[in-house]
Amino acid sequence: MVDLAGQYQKIKPEVDQAIAEILTNTSFINGPAVRQFQSNLEKYLNVKHVIPCANGTDALQVAMMALNLQPGDEVITTSFTFIATAEVIALLQLTPVLVDVLPDTFNIDPEAIERAITPKTRAIVPVHLFGQCADMDRIMEIAHKHQLYVIEDNAQAIGADYFSKDGSTSKAGTIGHIGCTSFFPSKNLGCYGDGGAIFTNDDQLAEQMRIVVNHGMKVRYYHDVVGINSRLDSIQAAILDIKLKRLDDYAKARQYAAEYYNRAFAQCDKLKTPQTATFTTHVFHQYTLVTHCVNRQQLMDHLQSKGIASAIYYPVPLHLQKAYLDPRYQKGDFPVTEQLCKTVISLPIHTEFDDETLEYVTSSVLEFVNKD
Repeated sequence: MVDLAGQYQKIKPEVDQAIAEILTNTSFINGPAVRQFQSNLEKYLNVKHVIPCANGTDALQVAMMALNLQPGDEVITTSFTFIATAEVIALLQLTPVLVDVLPDTFNIDPEAIERAITPKTRAIVPVHLFGQCADMDRIMEIAHKHQLYVIEDNAQAIGADYFSKDGSTSKAGTIGHIGCTSFFPSKNLGCYGDGGAIFTNDDQLAEQMRIVVNHGMKVRYYHDVVGINSRLDSIQAAILDIKLKRLDDYAKARQYAAEYYNRAFAQCDKLKTPQTATFTTHVFHQYTLVTHCVNRQQLMDHLQSKGIASAIYYPVPLHLQKAYLDPRYQKGDFPVTEQLCKTVISLPIHTEFDDETLEYVTSSVLEFVNKD
């Protein structure tokens, strides 16, 4: 689905030198490379505080711990997302409240959020799915009205721009009270292992999250709160800092590939191409089609026979996952999510595509889809 080897070859001298320097100075944890990346990411996002951590799941957990959410508090999120979004809610003994998504963008439905609010609701976790922002203006309106926290799950949309109704432009993940991201290798900004980060413009929340990620201590060996051990190591930070300089170019390469796909599939009534909302750019962490009257598994088998990867994000909605079955939710409760899980397919999209490869992928898809 991504060509990390090809991407590495283009930045190999810088990456190898950066890793060698850290191996020489042995500043493996919380070294200068981490501080430099943190500072540069703050500038890129135009946010006051970036708190690096070990992975994107930890980022969500730390955010919720810093907000002092209590067992039984309700957190609203989407049923169409990777499991980590709900996983940390459950791990902290909070109550996940799931809602449906919009059929065009696949992002959380703001009106469904408002309908799901109860006296126990404390937070909303919108997911910026596949590379574009959810409707943050409306979500923040709802949050302010009901005095709720907003934690943006920005694991898939780092670098995307959000155009607010007031005329301002913000980076994805910097609009709510807290933003969280993942640096998993396949992400638009990915390291060569695990990594994550948390963003906020709130000084108090930033201090609390720095304490939480460091075993709950502000002063060494003095533990003020229950915390966790979640750190971004120096080697990963150095790699991310090199890639951060190219993040906008990486987004342009993905957008070019997406536009190529869109043109190729525009006249095919069996394939619905991704729709981008007017208030956001799309950085295409995934390129996801909705199929109609297509045997999806046979299409995937056809592509595999031609050496082309494909994937389903996601085959099972959260409310039907075995670990998250809940009597509050039944099959059919979230029709958009359930239909998407049956019909979506994602094609390879990355920074190393050329037109010849894009033509091969698109012609291979259309060969199968149009065979009838």
